Amino acid sequence: MKRQSKYIINGLFLVCLLFAGGEIKAQQIEDYLRLGAENNPEVKAAYANFEAALQKAPQMSSLPDPTLTISAFGQMMETRLGPQEARFSLMQMFPWFGKLEAEKNTALLMADAKFQNYLLSRQKLFLDIKTAYAEMYSVSEEIKLREKNLEILDSYRKLALNRFEAGSAPMVNVVKVDIKREEAITGIELMKEELETLKRQFNFLLNRTADAEVIIQNDLELDATQALLTSAENANFQDHPDVEMLEKEKQAFENEQLVAKKMGLPMIGLGVDYTVIGKRMDANPMDNGQDAIMPMLSVSLPIFRKKYNARIEESKLMAQATVQQKTAAINDLKSEFEMASYKLKKSERLIQLYDKQIESSGQANKLLISGFSNANSDFEEVLQMNQDVLMFQTEKIAAMAEAYKAAAKLQFLLFKNTSDENE
Repeated sequence: MKRQSKYIINGLFLVCLLFAGGEIKAQQIEDYLRLGAENNPEVKAAYANFEAALQKAPQMSSLPDPTLTISAFGQMMETRLGPQEARFSLMQMFPWFGKLEAEKNTALLMADAKFQNYLLSRQKLFLDIKTAYAEMYSVSEEIKLREKNLEILDSYRKLALNRFEAGSAPMVNVVKVDIKREEAITGIELMKEELETLKRQFNFLLNRTADAEVIIQNDLELDATQALLTSAENANFQDHPDVEMLEKEKQAFENEQLVAKKMGLPMIGLGVDYTVIGKRMDANPMDNGQDAIMPMLSVSLPIFRKKYNARIEESKLMAQATVQQKTAAINDLKSEFEMASYKLKKSERLIQLYDKQIESSGQANKLLISGFSNANSDFEEVLQMNQDVLMFQTEKIAAMAEAYKAAAKLQFLLFKNTSDENE
């Protein structure tokens, strides 16, 4: 119970640590992470598996059940002191010294591995939540942009209609704006449907009803991305739950070799045999009818060695396999880290580029509108430049979402369990 309570406290500590040190500080995303940790069935199942694994330790460290044998004689067997009426035999087997402790340690190491798997499952959920949230943010912000652009197109239509009524521009300009407006309206409707679908998927991730309210922030905070990259320079991923889980499994298989060796040693049995003896009626010898008590000692003879040797070899091979799996896991984490770092740096550079392009194209758009009002610019150029501004703004939102997802990926990759579970 003490070890189990410690794991629960450590789990709560890790949740608090994540929220206190996370790069995404908005209260709303923290609420969603908390809801996910509390409600997601996959995470709850992982923790239940860990708790179930903890129950293996008392099973492994317990003595085998004693054996009680009761015999009744149908035809009483005569002895010098009288007839044997019944016999009771009680036997308790004791494994070789250290076997139960070794089995308990193996079970606890496997429970440690299950706990690391729970941490890994929870961190993957947090990554999925942040990724889904970034996608919803991207679609939500693009809808706002398109609705704002629709208002701009309305102003262009009025301008083109005024120029037509004044006889200084053809009616085709108004038609061109109408085409763009219909395209924008349809795009907004489709994106709203997409956003509702993303919200339903997000709620399923949190194990909530599909129509539960989802609040999306107006911006994504990316202030600490440089700190993420800096802290990652010396990362070796040894403390990542995926790697820690395999390390605990390796230790368990190594300890299992000791268990197998202990199993190949004799078991010692201690017992007592109690025989009920009736009194003789034809004579009265000394101790007539005295019950017999006989201590017993038994020793198992593990002479068939193949099964024990095979179990030792199996444990060795399993330990070797986890060593290779651990190396592969570290390589995968390093590979994912390189890609996530690249995506984060790329997104930050694109955001800077789009900021400049939005500013420059906005100025050019104002000049073109002014020129069209004075009959010095082609209306086609005005529409095209407006589309360019919209495209740059949309691309910036997408880049911000990608940066957010890349930062969340780095947080997942750099996560380490700072609690001391082995004390």
